[in-house]
Amino acid sequence: MSTVTSPPANSGGVWLVAGREIRVRLASKAFRIMTLALVGAVVALILVLKLAASESASTARVGFAPSVANLAQPFASVATALGGDVTVSTVDPAEGEQRIRDGELDALVVGTPDALRAIVAESLAPGLDNALRVLVRQLAFNQEIIRLGGDPAAVTTAVDSASFEVTALEPAREFDVQRLVIGLITGVLVYVGLMTYGQLVAQGVVEEKSSRVVEILLTTIRPWQLMLGKVIGIGVVGLGQLLLVAGVGIGVGLATDSITFPAGQAAGIAGWAVTWFLLGYLAYALILAALGALVSRQEDVAGVTMPALMVLIIPYVLGISVLPADPDNQLLAVLSMIPLFAPTLMPIRIAMGAAPAWQIAVATVSTVALVAVLVWLAGRIYGNAVLRMGSRVRLGDALRSGH
Repeated sequence: MSTVTSPPANSGGVWLVAGREIRVRLASKAFRIMTLALVGAVVALILVLKLAASESASTARVGFAPSVANLAQPFASVATALGGDVTVSTVDPAEGEQRIRDGELDALVVGTPDALRAIVAESLAPGLDNALRVLVRQLAFNQEIIRLGGDPAAVTTAVDSASFEVTALEPAREFDVQRLVIGLITGVLVYVGLMTYGQLVAQGVVEEKSSRVVEILLTTIRPWQLMLGKVIGIGVVGLGQLLLVAGVGIGVGLATDSITFPAGQAAGIAGWAVTWFLLGYLAYALILAALGALVSRQEDVAGVTMPALMVLIIPYVLGISVLPADPDNQLLAVLSMIPLFAPTLMPIRIAMGAAPAWQIAVATVSTVALVAVLVWLAGRIYGNAVLRMGSRVRLGDALRSGH
């Protein structure tokens, strides 16, 4: 066990350590590769979502042979009623088949009203299949009415006018699909940032401890200054990376019209993502720095930090698995106001528009209060454990003053 005489406290030591951490991390090849990978992943995801939205919103093109041209408009009405978007036209059968081969038509309807046949390139799209089935059944229904001596038009009018009312005791709130997707992306980015940079803090503490560099550093600065400088330095690098990725993502989303809600709203979502990254990083980095000081070997880091990381992982997994289907989930609403759960849950709920202002305020204030407590608590553990070499230091011993 080594001891050092505590040097006088001064804020300059914190910034010297922070500056060193920033330079080392920015010079890392792994950091540059990770940044490019995150930017590329976000841009690719936005473009894929844009492409998928374009394809899902595309208009189906259906041609009708002259023998069944009178069914074109009824078919279009049925397709629209079923939620589809189609354009219809009258086409000569030979020309229509060629246009299908050229990709200019999605389907060609030929035959007679009593025996319709759909010609397609490979398969009939589900929406068109449903519309044709409804149309064929309506035609058969009309023929049966005529056979029985009735008026199909009168029956159709009566059927169309029939309705019912729905009374919802707890009506569900509608959510913008774009905001749901942005919420998931936000949650993933915050989670990756917290996991990556929080663990870097713990690994850095153990690296300095095992190489005994910490003994040299603590001859000039106090333990809490070394810990805080490391946390701030790594956090600045992580924040810069998050800002870059979020900025590029929002820029690409607005430029490609993948994000159609106001730019100010998008900036607000990004701002809250950054806020929760900072609060979450400070909380978890302080915890992981203190836990890292308990061990002297990199092989022991995972074991000592796993409980804290599980507290980070569990709410994140719940958030991305439950919130997309149930943004107003009450259990997750409560969990999102608990300080150590808030950093991964609250930015997702904010992005989705599911978090009221009072819940955001409660989560923010409680997390800030926790960070303030952790600055003192983690500093005490770190200061009492970082110079103890050899076997793992018990948490209870590290909490006691003195070596």
